[in-house]
Amino acid sequence: MARRNLNDLLAFVTVAREGSFTRAAAALGVTQSALSQTVRALEERLQIRLLTRTTRSVSPTAAGERLMQAIGHRFDEIEAELDALTALRDKPGGTVRITCGDYMLQSTLLPRLAPLLRAYPDICMEFDVYYGFRDIVAKRFDAGVRLGSTIDKDMIAVPIGPPLRMAVVSSPGYFAEHGIPKNPQDLMAHRCINQRMVTSGGLYVWEFERRGRKMNVRVDGPLIFNTTQPQIDASLAGLGVTLLPEDEVMPWIQGGQLQRVLEDWCPRFDGHHLYYPSRRQPSPAFSLVVDALRWRG
Repeated sequence: MARRNLNDLLAFVTVAREGSFTRAAAALGVTQSALSQTVRALEERLQIRLLTRTTRSVSPTAAGERLMQAIGHRFDEIEAELDALTALRDKPGGTVRITCGDYMLQSTLLPRLAPLLRAYPDICMEFDVYYGFRDIVAKRFDAGVRLGSTIDKDMIAVPIGPPLRMAVVSSPGYFAEHGIPKNPQDLMAHRCINQRMVTSGGLYVWEFERRGRKMNVRVDGPLIFNTTQPQIDASLAGLGVTLLPEDEVMPWIQGGQLQRVLEDWCPRFDGHHLYYPSRRQPSPAFSLVVDALRWRG
């Protein structure tokens, strides 16, 4: 029986996952035209269309989706086993891909991983800064970073930071002019700086709780952002009130540039966790990364 070349199957899987011949070609290090010919030859060999092509996107047909479900994870397993072979070497190596927000990347991941990367120069880290929820399995990330309460139950979740609290803040000048809110409902009369959620597309509903009483407030105001740093900058400029994790604004609170209010309405909640699929065998390099990031406070 003739041995089959698996390159065409790998080409198909990559195109299906990327949803683009251009991105898939870049990932595989081949030209777009060569990749297109490879996939078309596979379809001709199987005598069935695997991909639906439009001018803007590429998606699997029913047959393509079935093939993806059957073989896609096999390539992941092969890649994981190749990474695991590095355990037989003196030092672990390979690439670890993590998706996270920029604040956690700068404040936690890079500082904790710097000693590891110096000790193990064969380990390569790739970071994807994204503010929504990535499907880390479909996008082939080794792990992601999220708040503990938002992680799916089938994932392993490792805490990488302490419990958090939200903080309602603005500049002292703003509160001197507009008054200090006594309860969350008072915020409806203030100029609030809000955030549009990347995943849902809706505006963030401010959540509060005190002594078991929960309260959600839909605020209004002059500014809406989709990242946190502009919210901080606008608050420092006295343009309104914003709600952010306290660790992101604590330096300005301690320095007096921001004033905190409604602190008793902001309880603690699960902090950031590194999460990854429970069914995937971690490589030695990934295990070292998890250990370096684990919160031990």
